[in-house]
Amino acid sequence: MTTNVQNHGPLHGLKVVDMTTSYAGPTAAMYLADLGATVIKVERPGQGDDARSWGPPFVDGDSAWFASANRNKQSLVLDVRCQAGRDVLLRLLDSADVFLQNMNPAKLTRLGIDGETLLRRNPRLIYCAMSGFGLTGPDSSLPGYDLAAQARSGLMSVTGEAGRSPQRVSTALSDVVTGMCAALAINAAVVRQVRTGCGDIIDVSLLDTDLALMAPRIAAYHAGEPEPAPSGGTDSVLAVYQPFEASDRSIVIAIGNDAMWQRFCSVVGLVDLAADPELADNAGRRRHRKRITELVAARLATRPAAEWLTLLGEADVPASPVQTLSEVVKDPQVVARGALMSVPGSAGELVTVHSPFRLASVAPRNERFPDLGADTREVLLDLGYSPDDVNDLLADGAAVQAMAPEGVAL
Repeated sequence: MTTNVQNHGPLHGLKVVDMTTSYAGPTAAMYLADLGATVIKVERPGQGDDARSWGPPFVDGDSAWFASANRNKQSLVLDVRCQAGRDVLLRLLDSADVFLQNMNPAKLTRLGIDGETLLRRNPRLIYCAMSGFGLTGPDSSLPGYDLAAQARSGLMSVTGEAGRSPQRVSTALSDVVTGMCAALAINAAVVRQVRTGCGDIIDVSLLDTDLALMAPRIAAYHAGEPEPAPSGGTDSVLAVYQPFEASDRSIVIAIGNDAMWQRFCSVVGLVDLAADPELADNAGRRRHRKRITELVAARLATRPAAEWLTLLGEADVPASPVQTLSEVVKDPQVVARGALMSVPGSAGELVTVHSPFRLASVAPRNERFPDLGADTREVLLDLGYSPDDVNDLLADGAAVQAMAPEGVAL
């Protein structure tokens, strides 16, 4: 079946105002933009989004981190500390479908852009509040970052080598997944908005996201499992689900059911283990995990990873090399999927990662991240401000537009 691929996605026509900084909120807004929404990124004068200064690495002064979460957006710079800047923001939100913010609740109320106030002005607005710990509870006002959420959720307590100190998962895990959760909730709210004309207030936090990631570990603990601790790459439930050393490099083996265990034993030549009735199910294999893993490790160490991976693949046993990033970016599957997208104008030095979904009807949207204030004048004119009004707002500093390298306004 041939699908007619369009350049605009299912959210085409949706107007999103993104006033978030750092990584979780910008990721959520980027995924909405990937699906066709018009995303206007509202930034403060001067440095803009915090992530613009996150580096090195920088390419021609642009942060690789910032580029990775801000494709397909426009940039509007407003000084919301002054009344004229707030008036522009409110006019923008009066015509918006979605608003994302990650500011302190007290500051939002002071500026008159808290959820209740804005929904009274625009009842169909979808208001997404992103925070470290949520809108309610004793710690709702605390600032939150990925590291704090990983620590507080218990995620760090189960991550790391056995017998060693807890470790953070070494990527912006909480931020990226929180962005996904926010985009999911916003899409659901958009369906309701279209059907009823009603908006909503969405509460998404880094802590709640990491608690969701810990759901199976929390459930097992409540069901009587001992409190978990760092255990290397082993799994808390499945007995053979961890890394091993082949003769030349690390690989992982993921045995998910009893039939797979039998096939695995056949491939690696551990027929005695396959025939042992005490190891017939996962409960038995867990009781004898140490003995099993020692035998498996000794056998896998006798041959190169590529040989084992070929044999295991043919036997339909999940296995993979533990790849470095230099290998990941050249992985044939990654390349074939178009997972890495070169940022336009960066000569291939900056890339973003394709959103983790693909719609047959939508061609990938890959517009360069915006320069700070690049779209200020255009957005103001679209809001109905006259050219003279725009010039006045720029002259007063209530709005700021991008400057060319020579200092000439664009």
